[in-house]
Amino acid sequence: MSMETANPERAFVLGLDGVPWDLIRRWTEEGKLPNFAGVMEEGASGPLSSTTPDATPLAWPTIATGVWPDKHGLYGFQHLEREYTHRMNTSADVRRPELWDILSPAVVGNVPMTYPASEIDGTVVTGMMTPEMDERFTHPPEFGKELKETIPDYRIGLSWDEFRDRPDEFREELSTLLETRRKLMGRLMDEDWRLFFFVYTAPDRLQHLIWEEDALLEHYRELDEILGEAMEYAECRDSALFIVSDHGFGPISRFVFLNTLLEREGLLQRKGGDGTRGALVRVGLTKNRVQGLLSRLGVSEKSLVEHLPKSVVDTVAAQVPGEHNLYDVEFEDTVAFAHGSGNVYVNDTIRFDPGVVAPEDVPAIKSDLRSLFEGLTDPQTENRVLDVHDGDELFPTDPHSPDLVVKGKEEYETAVSLTRDVFRDSGSKVASHRPEGIFLAWGPSVEHGSTATDASVTDVAPTILHALDEAVPSDADGRVLKEIFHDGSKPGRRAVSQREYGQAGSATAVEADFDDVEDRLRGLGYME
Repeated sequence: MSMETANPERAFVLGLDGVPWDLIRRWTEEGKLPNFAGVMEEGASGPLSSTTPDATPLAWPTIATGVWPDKHGLYGFQHLEREYTHRMNTSADVRRPELWDILSPAVVGNVPMTYPASEIDGTVVTGMMTPEMDERFTHPPEFGKELKETIPDYRIGLSWDEFRDRPDEFREELSTLLETRRKLMGRLMDEDWRLFFFVYTAPDRLQHLIWEEDALLEHYRELDEILGEAMEYAECRDSALFIVSDHGFGPISRFVFLNTLLEREGLLQRKGGDGTRGALVRVGLTKNRVQGLLSRLGVSEKSLVEHLPKSVVDTVAAQVPGEHNLYDVEFEDTVAFAHGSGNVYVNDTIRFDPGVVAPEDVPAIKSDLRSLFEGLTDPQTENRVLDVHDGDELFPTDPHSPDLVVKGKEEYETAVSLTRDVFRDSGSKVASHRPEGIFLAWGPSVEHGSTATDASVTDVAPTILHALDEAVPSDADGRVLKEIFHDGSKPGRRAVSQREYGQAGSATAVEADFDDVEDRLRGLGYME
């Protein structure tokens, strides 16, 4: 195909969760990742700015829709309800059409936040946040049966926390997991598709537990082999190839507990005192001691939850003192609280029941909170440790969005558990998310050696749609990265078109047992 007529018929999206731009750039320059180097030489590349916070449940839906979280609706793994309870977010909560709703037929494999599988024209195997490999794990449902028969050791995910004292064993398990993903990708590539969207979450899992160059490079060489397979297949199928990560990664050493700070400043009240909870506090009965007793009796928390009604479990959890970021809070006496990945909410009377802050007082409280967080210093170093982002600026279209998003600087990570101390060493979690992921594009219409300028996760979907001569959603927050296309190619010559695609998602919560999902999220350090 000549450059003048180049117009790809298909798009192959290879997602690599947590891969940072600085590592890819350095190792390609050093000749250690030949396929990544080939894509960068023969195609386009550049850092990809993530969402704020730079977290999986926000970033992948943003990549797939081209809009920020205030439009697609996901601010974390859990949806915070008016009465302070929370439920797991699912594919039904994504309020904008995703690429596989627009391009058909489509194949979607292991993409986070896609459970339950959408009934698209094509094939779906859901990824992270899948509670179990049930009939909603794949579309069509019968593909799940085939998957279990052909790849019997396939599993949803791997929790690094289970292996915190066994890093070598963890690497072996992760390598096995990666191999099953490669088998699935190979099987799915033979399907009929116009869009192929497949994500590998293994790099994220590895980097949380191991931030050592030799171990990381060994894993990245496996990713380089996978990229080589994708390049061969994309070329055979006349497909443009896009490689993206949802965020970057870097080392951490300290946790900063936001709710504990708010409690220290008198802005959050911990439950205790009178009643059942207070009595349990006084006799020293805590969540950790209950867990220890259950362990000695040979009773797992999971089996207890499975055999008791949810109402009973919630009641017990609300009474037993522990490090619950919501159960431990006395909201009737709380001005502000943190939830999820550094999302801070003023406890106002509009969004919450019972809220305590009048709407007209919210701006002043936000200002005070900002000063509090920005002024916090680590007693070990006397350095300031937090960056603060205004929710109204990040999420202008959603009045229910977080008021502030608080992120740790450099080697600090925010957390929301109610603990004794504001600061704690990060322990076995040695690295975590950074804002700068990767964007690479390769194919006949892509300019050799070009740079994606100031690219963000909102730009991915518009760019893919334009490459395939499809209209970009009129309310997209991102732009088409036209600078990556050769001037003589059709995507480089034609103007960007737009159209209304309407809403997506469902107002109905998905009924499923998400206990295993919660366990995996805790194991990954994403829930407390």
